[in-house]
Amino acid sequence: MSLAATIKANPFIKKAALWLLIPVNDFRPRLWIRLFVNPFKHKKGKGSIIRNQTRMDVFPFNKFELGDRSLIESFSTINNGVGDVFIGNKSLVGIGCTVIGPVVIGNNVIMAQNIVVSGLNHGYEIIDIPPCDQKTITSQITISDDVWIGANCVVTAGVTIGKHAVIGAGSIVTKNVPPYSVSVGNPARVVKLYNFENNKWERV
Repeated sequence: MSLAATIKANPFIKKAALWLLIPVNDFRPRLWIRLFVNPFKHKKGKGSIIRNQTRMDVFPFNKFELGDRSLIESFSTINNGVGDVFIGNKSLVGIGCTVIGPVVIGNNVIMAQNIVVSGLNHGYEIIDIPPCDQKTITSQITISDDVWIGANCVVTAGVTIGKHAVIGAGSIVTKNVPPYSVSVGNPARVVKLYNFENNKWERV
C-alpha cells in the first residue's frame, strides 16, 4: 500500500496530515507548503507569470500545472484542493477570476475578469445537515483550446466548452458548449455556429 493510500485509510493519520498542510478553519496551505513544497511539486511553464496578488491555494496532494507563456492576473484564486488544475500554453486567467478543480484549461484560452470556473459542489439532500458538512461532489470542467470567455461568467461543474467557442459576458454555462459556437445568457444557449461550408458565422 502506498503512503498516500495509507494516510487516506486511517482517519487519525489523515486528520493529522491535513492539520500539517492546512490551518484549522482555513482553506489555504500553510506557509511552509507554499514556500518549500509547491515550487518543487507543481509545474510552471517557461515565460509564464503568476501575479503576486494571486491567491494560490494549491496543495501537494493534487496536481497544478501552468503551461508556457500563460498569465494568471492579480486577485485571482487557483484552488486544487478537491481536484487537479491544468492550464495550457499562452492562456490568460483575467483579473479576479476563481478556478477550482478539477479543471482543464487548454491553450490560447482567454478568460476575462471576474469569472468563476468551479468543478466543486456540495451535497444538500439531507435536510438536517448543513450543505457545508455534506459530501463534496466534483465533476471535471474542460475548456478547450482557443476559447474566449467574457467577463462575469460562471462555468459550472461537469461542463465541456468546445474548441474556439465564445461565451458572452455575464453568461451562466450549465451545459456543454459545442466547438465553433457563440453562447450567451442565463442559462447560456448557442446563438451562433460557424458554417465551414460557406466560412461564415450563422445565427441559430
